[in-house]
Amino acid sequence: MEAVVEGLWSLAEEAELRRDYGAAAKCLESLLQCGASLLPLVEIRTRLRLAHLLLSRSHNLNHAKAHLERALLLLSSARSAALHLKLSAHSLLARCYHLIGAIPSQKHILLRALDLLSSSAAGGSLPPAATLLWSANFYSHLASTLVIDGDHPGALSALSSGFGAAAELRSSELQLFFAASALHVHLLHWEDPPSVEDTVRKCLELWESIPFDQRQHYIGLFFYNELLQTFYLLRICDYKGAAQHVEKLDAAMKSEQQKVQHVKELIAELNSVNRSLFQSNLQRRDRLSLYEKQSQLQEQLRMATGVDSTNKLLDLDDKLLLAPPPMDGEWLPRGAVSALVDLMVVMLGRPKGVFKECGRRIQSGLQLIYEELAKLGVVDGRREVDLQHSAIWMAGLYLMLLMQFLENKVAVELTRSEFVEAQEALVQMKDWFVRFPTILQGCESTIEMLRGQYAHSVGCFHEAAFHFTEATKLTESKSVQSMCHVYAAVSYICIGDAESSSKALDLVGPVFRIMDSFVGVREKTCIIFVYGLLLMRQHNLQEARIRLASGLKIAHQQLGNIQLVSQYLTILGTLALQLHDTGQAREILKSSLTLAKTLYDVPTQIWVLSVLTALYREIGERGNEMENSEYERKKEDDLQKRLSEAHSRIHHLELIEKVMVKVQPLHEVAIRKAIAGPSAKVDLDIPESVGLPFPQPAASASRLGEFDLVRRGKMKM
Repeated sequence: MEAVVEGLWSLAEEAELRRDYGAAAKCLESLLQCGASLLPLVEIRTRLRLAHLLLSRSHNLNHAKAHLERALLLLSSARSAALHLKLSAHSLLARCYHLIGAIPSQKHILLRALDLLSSSAAGGSLPPAATLLWSANFYSHLASTLVIDGDHPGALSALSSGFGAAAELRSSELQLFFAASALHVHLLHWEDPPSVEDTVRKCLELWESIPFDQRQHYIGLFFYNELLQTFYLLRICDYKGAAQHVEKLDAAMKSEQQKVQHVKELIAELNSVNRSLFQSNLQRRDRLSLYEKQSQLQEQLRMATGVDSTNKLLDLDDKLLLAPPPMDGEWLPRGAVSALVDLMVVMLGRPKGVFKECGRRIQSGLQLIYEELAKLGVVDGRREVDLQHSAIWMAGLYLMLLMQFLENKVAVELTRSEFVEAQEALVQMKDWFVRFPTILQGCESTIEMLRGQYAHSVGCFHEAAFHFTEATKLTESKSVQSMCHVYAAVSYICIGDAESSSKALDLVGPVFRIMDSFVGVREKTCIIFVYGLLLMRQHNLQEARIRLASGLKIAHQQLGNIQLVSQYLTILGTLALQLHDTGQAREILKSSLTLAKTLYDVPTQIWVLSVLTALYREIGERGNEMENSEYERKKEDDLQKRLSEAHSRIHHLELIEKVMVKVQPLHEVAIRKAIAGPSAKVDLDIPESVGLPFPQPAASASRLGEFDLVRRGKMKM
C-alpha cells in the first residue's frame, strides 16, 4: 500500500507540473477511494493536497471544503499528527470559507488556529521561527476578515500583532508586508491622519532597509507598497509626488513583463528537456548532456525569479506574491496590477491633457480586463447570478477596474467634446451595472454623476441637476456628496433664472463652510470656483476676484490640473474686463486659450474667444475683434455639429432621462451569492476621477456685463 500511495502522489505531482490539474485531482481522488486501507495520516495529507488543488485550480469549493473539514476531523483524533498539518488544515479551511463568503466561519477557524498555535508554542512543539511565521499567516488573514466585517480597529490590531512576529523574525520584507497592509486599512478607513502619515513613512523606511540586490525578489511587495503610496498621495492631492511613484511603477511593470516572458521561454525549454529525458533509448552521452542543460536552465530560472521550487514557477505568470510561506499571498493578480498601473497613468495624465497616451492606456487596460473576465466566464449575456462562487471575488475586482477605466474614458471624451464617444462609454458602464448590480453597487453614484456630467455638457441643465442630486443619495462619502452639490449648483447657475440661482446658493453655502475639512484640496478648489461664480452673479466683483485668485493658486501649485487652471483663468479674465483692467484681461485670456487648445476643449475655447472679442471691442481693436469673432464662429459651428450628432443618437434620451437606472431584483439566494464577493466592500481608494463643471458666459458684449451664463457648459476636471 505504501508503494501505491507514493506512486499516486508522484503521478499527481507530475500532472500538476504539466498543468494537467484534472489528472492530478483524479490521482488523489483514486487514492481516497482505497477507504479503510489508508492510514489516517495518509488520508489527511491526501485530502489537504487535493483541497489545495481544488482551491487553486478549480471552482469546486464545496468539494474542497468537505475534504478540509474531514481532514480536520481526522486530525483532532490523531494525536500523533504533526502540528504543521493541523495548522495547514486550519489555514486552507479559512481560505475556503473566505472564497465562499462564510466570514463568521472564517473568523472562528482563524481564532481557533491562533489558540492552537499559542498552546503549542508554550509546549515547544514548533521551532520559534516556524511559530512566528504561522502567527504572521493567521494574523494576516484575520485582519482581512475583520476589514470585510467593518472592524477596522480590530484589523489594525491584528496587523500590529503580525508586525510584531515579523520583527521578532528580523524580516524586513515581512514587516513591510504588515506595514503596507496597515496602510491599506488606513486608506479604507481614514480617521487618524497622523497615524496614516506614520505608516506611510514606516513603509518607505522598511523598503529602503531591504538590500538593493534583493529587492527584485520582492516585486509583489514593491507593487503593493508603491500603489498604496500612490493612493495616499492622490488622496492628499500631492499629484507631483504621486507622479514620481507612477513613473517607477510603470517602468517596473514593463521590466516585469519582459522578465515574465523570458521566464516563460526558459520554462518551455526546461519542459522540453524534461520530456526528452523520459525517452528510454537515449545514449548515455546525450542523457548527460540533457542533465547538464536541465541544471543550467534551473539555475537561470532561480537567478531570474529567486524561486527554487519548480512547483512555485507554475504561478509566476499569474501571481505577484507578497510574503514568504506559509502565507504566499497576493493582493491582486498580476493582470489586475498591470491594469491598475495603466489606470494610474491615465488618472495623472488626463488633467494634463496627455490624451493620446491616456487613450492608449485606457485601450490597453480595457483589453486586458476583458480577457481576464472572459477567463472567469464573464462574457456576453452572463450576469452575476451565473457566476461560480470562486469566480465572484476575482470577477468583482476586474469589474471595478473596468468601471474605473470607462469612467476616465467618459471624462476624457467630454473634455475633448467627443460627446458621442462619451455617450458610448457611459452606456457601457450602465449596462455592466445592470448585469452586476450587487457587485457594482458602489458604482451607482458615479454613474448618476456621470449622467449629470454628460447632460450638462450637452446643454440639458435641468436633467443634469436631477442626476447630480440623485447621486448624492447613493453615496455616504462626504467628498462625493460635496462635489455633486457643486456640480448641481453650476447646472442651476446655467439655467439662469432667480429661482435656480437661489438653489445654487443653497447647495454651495453649506459645503463652502466645511471645505477645509476635506483631506487634500480637490474639493476646496472646486467649491471656491463655484462660490466665485455666485459672487459674480451678485455683482460682488472684488470679493469674487480675491476668492478666485486663491483658488487658482491652489489649482496651479498643488493639483497641476490645466483644465481647472484654464477655467479659473477665463473667469479671472472676465472679471478683469468687467473691472476695466484690459491689460491684465488680455494676458490672462491668452494664457487660458492656450491651455484650452492643449486640451482640445472646444467649449472653453469658445468661452475665452467670446470674452476676447468683447475685450477687443472695448479697447477699439477692430481688426482683432473681427478676426477673433470669425474664429469664434467656426468653433461655434464645430461645437453645434458635435452637439447635434450627440442629440440624434439613440442613447441620448436614455442617458439624460430623469429616472434612475433600473435593475432586475435578485432572488435572495442570488443576492447572498453575489455579496460573497468583496467588490462591493473593497475600496481600492482610487479617488473618483470626475471633475469640475463650469458654465460659459454669453458671447455677446451686452450680456457679458451681466454675466448671464450661456445655456451650454462642460463638466470634468
